[in-house]
Amino acid sequence: MKNVSSKANKGQDLTEREYLILQQITEGYDNKEIAEKIYVSIHTVKAHVSSIIKKLNAKNRTDAACIAIREGICD
Repeated sequence: MKNVSSKANKGQDLTEREYLILQQITEGYDNKEIAEKIYVSIHTVKAHVSSIIKKLNAKNRTDAACIAIREGICD
């Protein structure tokens, strides 16, 4: 598992899958596109997005993407 808590400084760890999905969010993909790219259901993506938002203490997926870029979690 990729430990990004030190980068995010949020005290939580993102899983590899959450990190992958967060990268896709920062690139502008929606849930359906992400689900198709990584071969999971849209419901699974939604669950991961919710977890990402919670772990990053973000307001929404856009805020999570901004945090990821600002904190250097995603390139």
